[in-house]
Amino acid sequence: MAQFDLPLDQLESYRYPDAEPADLDAFWSRTLAEARKHPLDVRLEPVVTPLRTVAVRDVEFAGFAGDRIRAWLVTPADADPDRPLPVVVEFIGYGGGRGLAHQHLLWASAGFAHLVVDTRGQGAGWSVGATPDPHGSTSSTPGFMTRGVDSPDDHYYRRVYTDAVRAVEAARTVAGLDPDRIVVTGGSQGGGISLAVSALVPDLAGVAARVPFLCAFRRSVALIDRDPYAEVRRYLAVHRNKRDVVFGTLDYFDNAHLASRSRCPAWISTALMDDVCPPSTVYAAYNAYAGPKRIQVWPFNGHEGGGADDDLLVLDFFRELLGT
Repeated sequence: MAQFDLPLDQLESYRYPDAEPADLDAFWSRTLAEARKHPLDVRLEPVVTPLRTVAVRDVEFAGFAGDRIRAWLVTPADADPDRPLPVVVEFIGYGGGRGLAHQHLLWASAGFAHLVVDTRGQGAGWSVGATPDPHGSTSSTPGFMTRGVDSPDDHYYRRVYTDAVRAVEAARTVAGLDPDRIVVTGGSQGGGISLAVSALVPDLAGVAARVPFLCAFRRSVALIDRDPYAEVRRYLAVHRNKRDVVFGTLDYFDNAHLASRSRCPAWISTALMDDVCPPSTVYAAYNAYAGPKRIQVWPFNGHEGGGADDDLLVLDFFRELLGT
């Protein structure tokens, strides 16, 4: 795929033109207040693995509506209990789950605690998941984008974003983890969830969002013919009179709107040949982002972004923020 989106000089000044919902803040305040009526009830069970340099615990906590959410907590095996660890909370790309514990070695090997959070209802596309989504939906296309799309209250990503906020709150309760040194990260869907959490949790230490999904929905659906954004196009091709309803719902989960609430330091990446999460949609969120920020542009890459190079750049960024 050649470069197809706006040229870089226009990307750097691009602003998403569509207005945010007037009650966006009230919606999220109400949503999180409802979730917090349920005790977090964090449970940790040690997991026996053949790994020698890390310790693994199976984690459960209460997310949206008190639903049980699963995660792995991976920490250095030789961690000093008297020196709380900085924490990397990671969210997963579209279709994947938390996978197997031995797939998550980078952050603990670098001296961080690593909380790998399942995405409810996902985990059969490319990585195993363990968290169901018990909530139903009206008619929707295959995938997750249009589940509950008739109403912000019912939409799938209301549950997912709430689970992610609760994951940070759960990490803050675990002995041996530093509640003041928590960062969030992920790629694609995980990057989009991370940006949303940076807007909804006011005191994070930082966020790193790699080629983030869930940005500038109206532009994404019009510009891209690949899933997941194409799920919305297919839905509207059948539900022809629901355009305003659908985008009116998605506006509540759009990081091009939410990013103006984010204040923690941010590292964001985009790739100019990305035909899954096009660069103008990433820049829509980046240019709206209200906190200190930097962006890494990969001119000749697609949705893989910087791959392993991104790993090293994010590691350096988090070390800089957290003093490790």
